[in-house]
Amino acid sequence: MNPKSLVKEQSIEAIKAVFNIDMPAVEIQITKDEFEGDYTIVVYPLVKEVKQKPEDIATKLGEYLVKLNIFTEFTVVKGFLNLSLNSELLIQTIENNYSDKYFGFSKEKRSKIMVEYSSPNTNKPIHLGHIRNNLLGFSISNILKAAGNEVLMSQIINDRGIHICKSMIAWQKFGNKETPETKKTKGDHLVGKYYVLFDKEYQKEIAEMVTTGVDKEEAKKKAPIFVEAQNMLKKWEDGDKEVRELWQKMNSWVYSGFEQTYKNLGVHFDVVQYESNTYLLGKDIIEKGLKNGVLFQKEDGSVWADLSEEGLDQKLLLRSDGTSVYMTQDLGTAVERFTHYKLDQLIYTVGNEQDYHFQVLFLILKKLGYNWASQLYHLSYGMVDLPSGKMKSREGTVVDADDLIQEMINTATEISGELGKLDGYSEEEKKKINQQIGLGALKYYILKVDPKKRILFDPKESIDFNGNTGPFVQYTFARIQSILRKADTHTIEITSYTLNQTEKKLILLLSSFPEIIQKSANTLNPSLIANYVYDVVKIFNYFYQNYSILNVKYESEKQIRLALSQWTGNVIESSLNLLGIDSPERM
Repeated sequence: MNPKSLVKEQSIEAIKAVFNIDMPAVEIQITKDEFEGDYTIVVYPLVKEVKQKPEDIATKLGEYLVKLNIFTEFTVVKGFLNLSLNSELLIQTIENNYSDKYFGFSKEKRSKIMVEYSSPNTNKPIHLGHIRNNLLGFSISNILKAAGNEVLMSQIINDRGIHICKSMIAWQKFGNKETPETKKTKGDHLVGKYYVLFDKEYQKEIAEMVTTGVDKEEAKKKAPIFVEAQNMLKKWEDGDKEVRELWQKMNSWVYSGFEQTYKNLGVHFDVVQYESNTYLLGKDIIEKGLKNGVLFQKEDGSVWADLSEEGLDQKLLLRSDGTSVYMTQDLGTAVERFTHYKLDQLIYTVGNEQDYHFQVLFLILKKLGYNWASQLYHLSYGMVDLPSGKMKSREGTVVDADDLIQEMINTATEISGELGKLDGYSEEEKKKINQQIGLGALKYYILKVDPKKRILFDPKESIDFNGNTGPFVQYTFARIQSILRKADTHTIEITSYTLNQTEKKLILLLSSFPEIIQKSANTLNPSLIANYVYDVVKIFNYFYQNYSILNVKYESEKQIRLALSQWTGNVIESSLNLLGIDSPERM
């Protein structure tokens, strides 16, 4: 049992003993630096039950608790009871946990959860917005696993439709049979280039038609290149051999490019689905909903869900010609996933511009009678902006993920060179560490912000070796490994020792790691882990700068401080790992 749990348990028993009240929800906090004590009990919630002044309640509880072996003294500040823990109990806490590489991770088996993230289109490369999506999805998957869940990381690739045909038509018209190999470029970049070329040609044709007197809206529908793309989509749906072969070839180029980006970003998937295999799912569900009266059909044959009673509007589910819309597919995919994978929960990592879509999706599934609809969750996140002029994008409008990753590594290389931090390392070692620093900076900067908030991402600021940044956290881990190497910590002998206040604060903060993991998992918020590890790093650095670890008078003091350093290193490494960030042993 960690100290906080013990304090909570003893507090509940004390309230029962002193006031004869069952109070299971007692609020316990780590005592603020300006006050004496280790843990604080918030007494105010008891005032209504006990009908006494908060100071009197706190005093009576304190007098009872200090008679126990685990507390040494107490102070009362208004409605707060501050308790000091017995040093022996805290030393026992170090001894129990310092060598556990998986400290904080739950061994209890909870739920089977699928987390969907990334889910790109195959007509353009992965961009800055996808980066936040991938980092959030991957990190929350790690955190849910650490909290004791079985997690499936999934994506559904949007590999069909008119937008895909646009790239295909443009490649046929302007590509001269070029390939990623002949152009020495990534496949997703090559296909993305033709999507842009299609739009340029399309806009040109619209403008030409307008000059001849055609209405602009009419021109958009009848521009020759657009009509060709529509015809190609029809051929694809009819299974035309040549169109399907071209589609498979160009998509394979894109998948190869995606795989490289995912590898560079350090994310992966357990389940990959393709819209070309799922777009027909959902039609049976719609038919069933029609039969039982949950859905209705209009005169033109289209099928709708009426959500007006829930404060929303009517939602189209099948067009009048019987073709499906995105919502149809999402209904079918959700049912298929729960049926096939026997899920307890499904989490969609998608930007906040899709909030309404998921609100409607979950509501329709609930109306259709699927009990698990209440276990669907939209992990909605804000957009990522860059300060203007900081980076150029390949297409001038969207920041390419590959460009940003390389920019981060280049910036890390430049800064570590200026600071001389990697002097004496081989070129191969420098390259690896700069990659870890650059990617760590990118990931930490994005994940330290609450997912719901919009981010202004500044690449230079994110690689600062001081402050709330990835490199600062990584550097502290490397510093601890250096200390442990010098001490040759094969065996640590922990004996009795009087802890100072900084050591106590560090122990209490490290002890709260299991609670932080569970809270982060419950709220699907990796920023709780990021900001927690920053607090750990700040206290450890204060400790390191003010107290010697290796050059001390007593061996017991050295051993305790080495154990505390090792525990801190393990928690930093685990925290960074949960965020998908590497922990270099040397920096």
